[in-house]
Amino acid sequence: MEFVKEFSTFLYQKGVIKFGDFTLASGKKSSYYVDLRLVPSYPHQFRSMIKHLQNNIIDNTGLDRFDSLVSVPTGGLIIASALAIETVKPLIYVRSKPKDYGTSKSVEGQITKGMKVVMIDDVATTGGSVVNAIKSLRESDIVIEDAYVIVNRMEGAEETLKELGVKMYSLVNIIQITQALHEQKLVSDDILEKVRKQIEK
Repeated sequence: MEFVKEFSTFLYQKGVIKFGDFTLASGKKSSYYVDLRLVPSYPHQFRSMIKHLQNNIIDNTGLDRFDSLVSVPTGGLIIASALAIETVKPLIYVRSKPKDYGTSKSVEGQITKGMKVVMIDDVATTGGSVVNAIKSLRESDIVIEDAYVIVNRMEGAEETLKELGVKMYSLVNIIQITQALHEQKLVSDDILEKVRKQIEK
């Protein structure tokens, strides 16, 4: 679990994770905010994160068990692009809504019916954006059974994806991060308690 400790400390020290009062994109209130878009500004940590993600996929799915990586703009796409280069795997992505010009496609990249893909995203909260992407992929006869995220906020995404027959894996979850920071006296008992309560809701 050395990675969890080091990664959590890095996230905290660089302001990738902040504790306080925040409103999420969904309108939901949160006692913390994770902005993984900051991570590529730190190439060594970014590369380490991508390598751990790659190993997670090798251990759980196997690189030879799928045809392509898939992601959703924008947060997940940066991670998936770096991962595609490391694993030498094709990459496709799903727009949140089809573009209203040109080809009007919602799935971008080279696709074939029956191909198997693995979803990559940055942070999983309720799983909403990934659910829409999964539906678009299945409409194009693309097979998806596994999804990988960097941070699981533990607010329903895993269960939502499971209902769709997709297993979600994460590098770290919010409890692991907060506990690692708490053990190092970087966050207070109060913050740890707030995060736990938010998950229980």
